[in-house]
Amino acid sequence: VKMVRMNVLADCLKSIVNAERVGKRQVMIRPSSKVVVAFLKLMQKHGYIGEFEIIDDHRSGKIVVELNGRLNKCGVISPRYNIPVKKVDHTASVLLPSR
Repeated sequence: VKMVRMNVLADCLKSIVNAERVGKRQVMIRPSSKVVVAFLKLMQKHGYIGEFEIIDDHRSGKIVVELNGRLNKCGVISPRYNIPVKKVDHTASVLLPSR
């Protein structure tokens, strides 16, 4: 019986947070997906992670992420909600913790 990954983005963020807490300088994430790559680009743009390299192994792909020690905690809000742009602030205040 083969196990199926239910949420690739949640697995990715959990492995990044765990590696950051242990103090590692880089972490390998697998499998790769378009959503994970887009989210990593956003994290890189805001300075939470360093460079990352996508490794194509002709299967599901891997990503090696350089960590810079600036990340405290990150996670996924599940299920992913579709919300209109006008309600982003309200939904963020309802779903995210107060701090």
